[in-house]
Amino acid sequence: MKRILIIEDDEALAEELSILLKRNGYLPVYSEPCDLVLMDVNLPEENGFARCRKIKEKSSVPVIFLTARSTPEDEILGFAVGCDDYIRKPYNSMVLLARIERLLKTEVTEPEVRGLRINTGEMKAYFQGKDIDLTRNEMRILLCLIKRGLASRSEIVEDLWTDGIYVDENTLYVNIARLRDKLSQIGAEDFIHTVRGVGYRI
Repeated sequence: MKRILIIEDDEALAEELSILLKRNGYLPVYSEPCDLVLMDVNLPEENGFARCRKIKEKSSVPVIFLTARSTPEDEILGFAVGCDDYIRKPYNSMVLLARIERLLKTEVTEPEVRGLRINTGEMKAYFQGKDIDLTRNEMRILLCLIKRGLASRSEIVEDLWTDGIYVDENTLYVNIARLRDKLSQIGAEDFIHTVRGVGYRI
């Protein structure tokens, strides 16, 4: 049974969502781990945009904003911080369930190169029986290099932007250095090579 984390400060609405999810075969929860996050934007202490950004830094779990904030600017900001869908209140139950089902059907892929395997669901890299946790940036950089073989700095930055991650080239350098260090910790040394004047290759 798929676990759906409800982050909603309106107790009546949280209970309504819980009942809806239970009736349709999901397990509503109020703490991690989970398979999907259903979250309001207007929350006490820390708003949903900030919470979503933190979730996406450490996990690839889908996030749906369910909110009364309906301006185009709010929706754009929602996707900018990494949400996977943005639904306005009052919501249609059938539409919400369809969006949840669509996101939970996303397949976990495990691309592999020279014995280095990436699990996109767990956000981990595996090599010779060892594993290491990856941040979202690190995982996307590895996936880009595996897909392209040789990628320029601008191509990697563009790939990250397309995925809703906003970085500049200086941030890219830092992420590449951290990624190399993490890979070396599991014995996958010299996997990322700098090609002078071009970018990076696996």
